[in-house]
Amino acid sequence: MNALITDAQRVLLLANGRESLQDADFDPAPVVKLFTPDAGATWLLTEIDPDDHDHAFGLCDLGLGAPELGWVSLQELETVRGQLGLPVERDLHFRAEKRLSAYARDARLAGRVVV
Repeated sequence: MNALITDAQRVLLLANGRESLQDADFDPAPVVKLFTPDAGATWLLTEIDPDDHDHAFGLCDLGLGAPELGWVSLQELETVRGQLGLPVERDLHFRAEKRLSAYARDARLAGRVVV
């Protein structure tokens, strides 16, 4: 079980993953925001691949000024450490206010994820 994502979030992420396989135009709101408190990286995840529960899709920003939509390994995120050695955390207060495409558009304009 991935400690970064709650059971309820995992259920919704998997449901979104199944929906995206059926509907190419599916544009869900992010379910969870993960971040590095000491490195400027942010992930807004919308779905988990129903055939590979380690792969999550969303807006990925490594803090380099080029956020992009893509897939990330949840196991890999568990091992990521920032400049001070702090692990990735879940933003306990994040509530999506728009669809992923809107977050992606805003991030491209700003050069970083804006929530």
